[in-house]
Amino acid sequence: MVSHSGVLTVMERAARKAAPRLRRDFNEVQHLQVSKKGPADFVSMADQRAERTLYDELLKARPDWGFLLEEGGEIAGDPTKPRWIVDPLDGTSNFLHGIPHFAISIAVEEPRPNGTREVTSALIYQPLTDESFWAEKGRGAWLQDQRLRVSSRRHLDEALISTGIPFLGHGDFDEWTRIFAAVAPEVAGIRRFGSAALDLAWVAAGRYDGFWESGLQPWDVAAGILLVREAGGFVSDYRGADRAMERKQVLAANDALHSKLHKLVANALKAR
Repeated sequence: MVSHSGVLTVMERAARKAAPRLRRDFNEVQHLQVSKKGPADFVSMADQRAERTLYDELLKARPDWGFLLEEGGEIAGDPTKPRWIVDPLDGTSNFLHGIPHFAISIAVEEPRPNGTREVTSALIYQPLTDESFWAEKGRGAWLQDQRLRVSSRRHLDEALISTGIPFLGHGDFDEWTRIFAAVAPEVAGIRRFGSAALDLAWVAAGRYDGFWESGLQPWDVAAGILLVREAGGFVSDYRGADRAMERKQVLAANDALHSKLHKLVANALKAR
């Protein structure tokens, strides 16, 4: 059995405390599809309740740490201490439509002497499958007690790539269309499952061979980026730089596929 650090134990305990209510709410939301009011308000409450549970549990364990929450925004803590980055329900649209693909995402971001911050611990928990993907800097990436490694595929024509597609009010349709047109003819398949956190966890687990998406927020990707890197993968922005969260552009894969995907993406955007 692989031992957790104290911080990872806190994260796991918080996620597992929020999960049962999310499971109950998910079962309930399917019945609300036929109601006059519809399920949107209910899902919003489910999201907020889960975040409150996570916030309470994490605050109790580390009272001087700050937070960056999807619903609650930024809550300041001791600036010399780490902060939590929390998405209580990544895959809200899936949840809303009764699609069983969503996750809780928690990351720890620590301050560095040069004034920047670095994600050092990550947990992505799928309440319906009871899969706990976790990573700590320098300790690798894991699914429960099974070590994770990114895919070993080296050729694009064997690769299954995941992405997020722009939708009403979100994303750059022209940018995505150009990238899709460049990538799709070169790969074995492209999937869009609706949860960036799980997409990145699945890249870390070798289920997907790569991932690209833009317009993502820190709570969507902070944990997943560390998982991919600790599983031996590469994560960059579309320019190939280590500024994925800052530029809200994520390109993730193993070393061989990352360089090939980056070339396709760069050429597609250069043609604009």
